[in-house]
Amino acid sequence: MAAAPELVQASEPTKIWNWKRINLTNSIGLFLIEAGVLAVLFVGISWPAAIAAWCVYWIQIFGVSAGYHRYFAHRTFRTSRAFQFALAYMGAMAAQMGPLWWSSYHRRHHAHSDEPDDIHSPRQGGFWWAHIGWVLFENGNQMDERYVKDWARYPELRWLDNYRWVPPASVLVVMIGLGAWLQAIRPEWGTSPWQMAVWGFSVSTTLIHHVTFSVNSVTHMFGRRRFSTKDDSRNVWWLALLTNGEGWHNNHHRFPMSEKHGLKWWEVDLTHYVLCGLQRLGVVWGIRTQPAGWARSDK
Repeated sequence: MAAAPELVQASEPTKIWNWKRINLTNSIGLFLIEAGVLAVLFVGISWPAAIAAWCVYWIQIFGVSAGYHRYFAHRTFRTSRAFQFALAYMGAMAAQMGPLWWSSYHRRHHAHSDEPDDIHSPRQGGFWWAHIGWVLFENGNQMDERYVKDWARYPELRWLDNYRWVPPASVLVVMIGLGAWLQAIRPEWGTSPWQMAVWGFSVSTTLIHHVTFSVNSVTHMFGRRRFSTKDDSRNVWWLALLTNGEGWHNNHHRFPMSEKHGLKWWEVDLTHYVLCGLQRLGVVWGIRTQPAGWARSDK
């Protein structure tokens, strides 16, 4: 597999983004998923539904953390083409667009972090713009393919970008089918198709939306700065627990090509632990970590 590409420096970013028009597809889709959470008031909850929500959440967060972020955006480890697609599909299940779109925006973020060309910087647009506002406008729907030339050659990844609704829809269909099956074989559990859909899809996906959006907003405004990076990145321990390690954001900005985000023994990084386990099994290999002697720059 080719080496990690250098980040593109866009010369005229103001011609790429349209800051005025709301993107109806993104906005309506996001609204419908998150409004579905209100249905918990009508469908109730059961142990199977709670377990399903937890399982789907952790599959999605692993897809975003290990797949979209550490693999596609930074190429911090290597894997087979089959598992590459599996990572892309798990990330797409979280309804955060396709792998090419996600990687393009994140690579742009690192190229211009907290500068005027950083599309989701709290320094430039405030907390709520960085958290969710930017994805609702046309500027959040115009991928710059110059950042993802290395991935654009894979037709299956382009397919996921073009049909990004398929993975989330598959989660919804599976949850409805699972709820119907459990209702038929174990009616005493109080599970129904719509209850499972609400908890296993809307609740889990809404939660993962806001914990990953918080990496753009919270970790560039609040928390501890171990390293004096050129941006506003910070480490937020509680967000690291919710995102499998993504909350160690200042660590990540100091060593963006390191797969490992938790640098101290107490900095829990579940994504790293799982990937180390997969490396032992031969599923992934070539995991990259921070250089030796990094602690000399530790505050």
